[in-house]
Amino acid sequence: MAALATKYLRPVHFVRNVLQSQRRYLNLLEYQSKGLLQESGVAIQEFCVLDGTQGPNTKNLDNFKVPEYVVKAQILAGGRGKGHFDTGFKGGVHITTKSDEVMQLVEKMVGNKLITKQTPPEGIEVKKVMVAKSINITRETYLCIVMDRDNSGPVLIASPAGGMDIETVAEETPEKLLKVPIDITVGLTKEKSQEIARFLEFNGDLIDKASEEILKLWKLFLKLDAVQIEINPLAETDNGQVISVDAKLDFDDNARFRHQDIFDMEDLSESDPKEVEASKYNLNYVAMNGNIGCLVNGAGLAMATMDIIKLNGSEPANFLDVGGNVNEDQVLKAFEILLEDKNVKAILVNVFGGIVNCATIANGIVNAFKKINPNVPMIVRLAGTNAEQAKEILLNSGLPIQSATNLDDAASLAVKSIK
Repeated sequence: MAALATKYLRPVHFVRNVLQSQRRYLNLLEYQSKGLLQESGVAIQEFCVLDGTQGPNTKNLDNFKVPEYVVKAQILAGGRGKGHFDTGFKGGVHITTKSDEVMQLVEKMVGNKLITKQTPPEGIEVKKVMVAKSINITRETYLCIVMDRDNSGPVLIASPAGGMDIETVAEETPEKLLKVPIDITVGLTKEKSQEIARFLEFNGDLIDKASEEILKLWKLFLKLDAVQIEINPLAETDNGQVISVDAKLDFDDNARFRHQDIFDMEDLSESDPKEVEASKYNLNYVAMNGNIGCLVNGAGLAMATMDIIKLNGSEPANFLDVGGNVNEDQVLKAFEILLEDKNVKAILVNVFGGIVNCATIANGIVNAFKKINPNVPMIVRLAGTNAEQAKEILLNSGLPIQSATNLDDAASLAVKSIK
């Protein structure tokens, strides 16, 4: 049932945000990622960052002395080149030969919202623009080092078909995809990196150059405790260079204490303030456009809850996973965040107590109800650890809380309560 509803329910940007909230990874803007690559000696294009103001940064353009400039809007979403702005201006990536046109392009981007296939429908405001030296690319390849659960460690993924979605390559031309599990105790050897370079179809002295870049990326992956370094494309140029043209780096929040300087680079301006507030309390929250607020424990159960709301004829207002170690204070904060959304007309609590104690949830609901006094219907479905005790707590509270026997019953009651 959940799978049936998925294609109707979850847009790309929602799935991306849910994965981000669950993994608690840090995403950096492209120029920030390139800066980290540059510091580690990885070959990249020279670049500067502009914010639309006529200041000292504009002088950096004079140092490039190249025929062409690449001007790229900086947001945390893909598809920028094919996107469009809310002003009607097309494209978040442009190439120009004139430095004065660079500033014109920057002014058309900064302060306006760029809409791509990976942004919310209303787009994301561009606050910075990266300007890089244009290079003449003769061939594009793909390289990614990522932590892989199936292999219990890092895996290097390579393809000579760079510049396109790796999912498409895997589906249409799987023979062009190489996956190399890396033994963390051994690391990536020079011999293996050269083998990968040959698979990427580098020839002659470019094999050694590509191998060196691959090894630098591996060392950076280890140094920064990264969970992903994706280079697309890793390009071959007309003057015999191997350049990382576009970079995406992700970091695990568990490594924050070792890399606070990197985590301080995080740009929260694209995030919903409610999502930022929820993260402070270890709550995973993603806003949606519906009218039924959801409080659930576990990402899978939260997904299923949203799907069954959809199948009952309504729309979820959010994804909210309180996790397995939730306490009463977190339950209170969760309700406060849900009710900040003025579109919420009912709240559905769906908890299966494995690690979670249903009685803790019930006490949290009662205390939150008394403190906040929500003026919307509340439907609660509790199952698992101490579920019967929890139901008694709700029943004896005397509060107008509706209990449901199962998930479908809970969703049906929630939808009916707003109709």
